[in-house]
Amino acid sequence: MTSHSHDHDHDDHDDHDHHHDNHFSEMQARVKALETVLTQKGLIDPAAIDAIVDTYETKIGPRNGAHVVAKAWSDPDFADWLGRDATAAIASLGYTGRQGEHMRAVFNTPETHNLVVCTLCSCYPWAVLGLPPVWYKAPPYRSRAVIDPRGVLEEFGVTLPDAKKIRVWDSTAELRYIVIPERPAGTEDLGQEALADLVTRDSMIGTGLAITAGGTR
Repeated sequence: MTSHSHDHDHDDHDDHDHHHDNHFSEMQARVKALETVLTQKGLIDPAAIDAIVDTYETKIGPRNGAHVVAKAWSDPDFADWLGRDATAAIASLGYTGRQGEHMRAVFNTPETHNLVVCTLCSCYPWAVLGLPPVWYKAPPYRSRAVIDPRGVLEEFGVTLPDAKKIRVWDSTAELRYIVIPERPAGTEDLGQEALADLVTRDSMIGTGLAITAGGTR
């Protein structure tokens, strides 16, 4: 079973950093041109830049969100606050800033799995999850996540029971989402830092699950 939530109309997008389709914004075009010139002059190594981007995209950036999830797992009062006012709860941990001011936390349960997409561009909570992955901005994900979310999840290696409902949340320039994955079994004795190590970027988008106590996703 699948449902698709449109809490805000994408026609209201006025964030100049979020252009539709795959055209470069003016700033992106300038950055790309500068990168090309510096590469041609031998001043930078594209491979090194790619490595840095990957680090911020998959390691450093998502740590903020991982700490949010870990605290929600271990502190029921914080989890309740997160569910009522994610913006304030997340800001209390020091994670706020451009493209992350207005947040909503959606909680996975045994009955429901949540998946986040931005159908018309690539709205993403940078302050909490770091750089958006390339596939998040790609048209195939943006369209298929709505049309066939169960199939998309299977391509990410996430196979859910047929009875589990999948709810798709459409992120906008006004409101961005973080998925709170289910806490893995056997982690009752872990502290927040160890719990944060179990939280992946994909699990906070909904295309993955938290790492189990045995080390598998």
